[in-house]
Amino acid sequence: MIQLSPEEQLAADFAAREDYYFFTRYMYLQRNGNLWQRAQHHQQIADFLMRMYRGEFQNGIINIPPRYSKTEMAVVNFPAWAMGNDPDCQFIHVTYGSSLATLNSAQCRDLVAHEAYQRIFPNTEISGTRQAKDDWGTTMGGVFYATGMTGPTTGYGAGRSRDGFGGAIIVDDPHKADEARSETKRSNVIKWFAETLQSRRNDPKRTPRLVIMQRLHEKDLTGWLLEGNDGEHWEHLCLPAVQYDASTQERYALWPQKHTLEMLDKMAKALPYMYSGQYAQSPSAAEGNVFHPDEIEIVDALPAGGVTWVRGWDFAASVPKNSEDPDYTCGGKLGIMNDGRYIIAHMVRMRGTPDKVEKCLKTTAQADGRLLKQDIPQDPGQAGKSQVLAFTKLLAGYPVVSSPESGDKVTRAEPLAAQVNVGNVVMLRGEWNQELLDEMRMFPNGAHDDQVDSLSRAFARLTQMPQAMVITEALLRNMRR
Repeated sequence: MIQLSPEEQLAADFAAREDYYFFTRYMYLQRNGNLWQRAQHHQQIADFLMRMYRGEFQNGIINIPPRYSKTEMAVVNFPAWAMGNDPDCQFIHVTYGSSLATLNSAQCRDLVAHEAYQRIFPNTEISGTRQAKDDWGTTMGGVFYATGMTGPTTGYGAGRSRDGFGGAIIVDDPHKADEARSETKRSNVIKWFAETLQSRRNDPKRTPRLVIMQRLHEKDLTGWLLEGNDGEHWEHLCLPAVQYDASTQERYALWPQKHTLEMLDKMAKALPYMYSGQYAQSPSAAEGNVFHPDEIEIVDALPAGGVTWVRGWDFAASVPKNSEDPDYTCGGKLGIMNDGRYIIAHMVRMRGTPDKVEKCLKTTAQADGRLLKQDIPQDPGQAGKSQVLAFTKLLAGYPVVSSPESGDKVTRAEPLAAQVNVGNVVMLRGEWNQELLDEMRMFPNGAHDDQVDSLSRAFARLTQMPQAMVITEALLRNMRR
């Protein structure tokens, strides 16, 4: 812990009262015993928040990559500093989940209760009658209420009806990353913001609103607001992970201690859709930029060494026994080789009645042999359990595993896509190659995605298997040398 002389501490306490960014760094030192790791975007966020505090704009949006100190600065430290200067400030904080909102609120409350804070702001005290983690206040009537997006807000308001700062609505990551591609869930968040959260301003002409988030979709909350859909002006601070210096015409990393330019470029290549939104703050439509199938090498023979295999399945929707399903049932055979690369060795793609699907499943398992796992998706409810049980009986003597699907198709496919895009996947030559490559190129907006779904399942299972984990760990050790 860095020790300050009485004179230095007195000067530091004064500076912390006057300057929000100094307060952030000083309280980090007091609470953690080491120095805040400074970066240019921290000062930019601090300046933006101070402009909002001074009333230079009412509505603000900050777009920034995940884990770049946004929550600590905008949700925890800023309200605490504002309450120190104005103990009656009223805040409403919202994020995608109620448990996360409660955690953020509790951290702000604990900061206010810290002895160093009390020395800086002796007139701001936690109320003895209002101390809940998600709903606490000060003895001067200040309030900090936290809830999840679409959560209850009845009875709560933000801001004071007066000149000067009196609190704010602070929205931090309103969309959950793995749900932002769902139009229904995305629309529900925006509808709740427009119809419910808007009305929580005690003074619509004075109470500021702050939205701070990573971009996740072209039509996320930031996109909706910047298009002018709420009829108000929004000041916008956009902080992509890679910056451009116009004077030198060179690119540089926003926070090189966190992500170097080389790391970010690799990320952009491996996961282009995720990178364009969450790190570049410029989300794009997903056509053609999830997979880069041109990076897949076509090989004429399987490797000589051992390969750990899994075949993942994606079944067409169930239909009556006498009807042929118009969708495809697909089974992709994927393996991890001794050098850590992956190989796509075979793809079953067929249409047919349920009886034909069952026959294909059994024939394929027999051809694969009794050592290769057949990974089957489990639909929700009792019907899904019954289907898995029926397939397990059908394939008696062969290793069958199953699990429910989790997340949307793109989220499930991205781990495999990352390996494809960096050239870590090869494909055994076959008549089925071109159909698979075409589907990858258009995913997820092509006419079909069944082959990709089957390989995504196989990849997820493969990376959980002990043999594959040993190979992967050995590869990582070699890469570090």
